[in-house]
Amino acid sequence: MEYDLNPIVDSIAAIDLFPKAMPKDMSIYPLRPPIVTIMGHVDHGKTTLLDALRKTSVAAGEVGGITQHIGAFSVSLPSQKTITFLDTPGHAAFSAMRARGAHVTDIVVLVVAADDGVMPQTLEAIKHAKDAGVPIIVAINKIDKHDANSRKVRDSLMRHGIELEEVGGDTQCVEISALTGKGLGELEEAIITLAELNDYRAEVDIEAEGVIIESQIEKGKGNVATVLVKRGTLKQGDIIVAGTSWCKVRIMSDDKGQSLKQAPPGTPVKVVGWRETPNTGDEVLQATDEELAKTTVANRLRKIEREKQIKDLEIINEKRRQRKKELEVDQAAIRSFKRKVWMFHRGMLKEYPTTPSPPSSNKVVKSDDDQIKEFRVVVKGDVSGSIEAIVDSLDSIGNEEVHVNVVDFGVGDISESDVQMAAAAQGAILGFNVKVDKRASSLAQAEHVEIMCYNIIYKLLDGIKDKLSNMLPPVLETVVSGEATILQVFQINVKNREFKPVAGCRITNGTIVKNQKVRIIRNHKRIWEGSLESLKHLKQDVTEAKKGLECGISFDGFTDFKEGDLIHSVVVKEVPRTL
Repeated sequence: MEYDLNPIVDSIAAIDLFPKAMPKDMSIYPLRPPIVTIMGHVDHGKTTLLDALRKTSVAAGEVGGITQHIGAFSVSLPSQKTITFLDTPGHAAFSAMRARGAHVTDIVVLVVAADDGVMPQTLEAIKHAKDAGVPIIVAINKIDKHDANSRKVRDSLMRHGIELEEVGGDTQCVEISALTGKGLGELEEAIITLAELNDYRAEVDIEAEGVIIESQIEKGKGNVATVLVKRGTLKQGDIIVAGTSWCKVRIMSDDKGQSLKQAPPGTPVKVVGWRETPNTGDEVLQATDEELAKTTVANRLRKIEREKQIKDLEIINEKRRQRKKELEVDQAAIRSFKRKVWMFHRGMLKEYPTTPSPPSSNKVVKSDDDQIKEFRVVVKGDVSGSIEAIVDSLDSIGNEEVHVNVVDFGVGDISESDVQMAAAAQGAILGFNVKVDKRASSLAQAEHVEIMCYNIIYKLLDGIKDKLSNMLPPVLETVVSGEATILQVFQINVKNREFKPVAGCRITNGTIVKNQKVRIIRNHKRIWEGSLESLKHLKQDVTEAKKGLECGISFDGFTDFKEGDLIHSVVVKEVPRTL
């Protein structure tokens, strides 16, 4: 108004959804099931433990005994209590997924094998739980095995900061056998006791709030996501928003596939009806209507685009600043040169100043040999959580010479568009737990695009490491295949009284081969390297001379050898490198 301007406020652009503030007094709200995450090292028995707890086969259909993406299950115990379990993969590549599991959970059950002890992923799980401030219950598994040593496990855990109850700490420790069922009752009791002490409660009469546990594309259902409800009650027909996707809940089912009309706090449900596949870990918030959900998603997309533009602008501005600085340095150098020329002509300087180098010569241009080689891939997986973990793992593979460039990634089977994308990028397709349709396969053959499909994470990472290792230039290794000592130097008449020195030698080690490179060593120093002109034994030309043989040797372009010199026959081998 002061400047005679009419302010226009874009009120629609400010619309977004936010979680409700937590009430001060939670004691008036009902108890909710505790959310428990099973963590631990690969093959320590996490999936077997879940299988035993809910009396159904979680392990069926899994490859290598490894859970490839987070699964959420509600388990009704004989004590009429309900516990919600999150099963996180044990492999190091899935640390990001395991960290997310720790941030949505109330209690961590740390599974440690009694015959294997504390391993790298066990320590990683401890770190995630401590960072998230989540209480830990230790389950020492495989206690029925003959080489089980629970005392060693306890000592190792205490060394890594886990203070057990038996020594005055606050961490419960239960010895179990997931295979035989021994100790499972004590584990359930420990979980329920800890849940009662921490008094986990949630509102049920507010708009639903939760988190995306996993998301995928299912045939006949489209975009599907597993939602863990944290507060409020999610009902069929509700409108929910997660990240940059929204959904009208068409179908809602539990982990057993039974249809549900509503999901109270602490319940994991599979939700069908998403417009786009949400990202694993996205916060789920309920909207009052479709219009609000669409506006919220549009605003979030606009905000992401704006942040990207600001980031790009910062990069452009930084380049401009660098260019300006370079110009200022160049101009200062020219001014200094002109001043020194003036001083030279006035007799103030004895020597004419050196001309400043042109600006272009200051820039270091990398040759093609110095360029970092990259292996381009299009990543496709069955669920977004797995893809996220794989992409993070691929970023960490490589060195200053080779690295992986993820051109594109997405959920679903490998299609023709993926092949076209990989062909355009001159890369390969990396599939994890997905299928390849026939048309995509035939197109890949025609376009010479390699499709690599895996269903075990560490095999996938090993395959990529092998690909990158093949791209590394080999190491040239010099191997001495034979050694000879010059015993005497003979002057041989070649023609018309023209003499040429010939080395009379004895082979002391290995074999001297005529067509191989040789080195002459004197006083432990190499004085010459080249090839042999002749190799003779008793006036006969030979192709090689073995240990113990005496022979005459002449060198191509070198005659300054002496008695006592060593001759090394060398072979240069290309040794492949590995990451």
